[in-house]
Amino acid sequence: MEWMVWTVPTALVFAGLAVLLCVMAVWGRLSPPVARRGFLRIETDRGDRLYIGLISAAVVLALWMAVTDLSMWAALGVALLVVVVIGRWG
Repeated sequence: MEWMVWTVPTALVFAGLAVLLCVMAVWGRLSPPVARRGFLRIETDRGDRLYIGLISAAVVLALWMAVTDLSMWAALGVALLVVVVIGRWG
């Protein structure tokens, strides 16, 4: 896999996503997801909300980098907050 430069942050992101998918698979097996409506105004289960939250976090991070020069740690905090809000109330 020498075609890609695996920096520590890149490896941590992919490892975190792999762990997250495994946790969601086990959780789905133990407690099947139930679709519900939240502020997104569509019926979603927890996997749908996770996917929407991750895509939204990527958009927040990309916009943050495009618009401001402020700390990326603040951007990460906002992105994680977006994921939690969508996951909980979406």
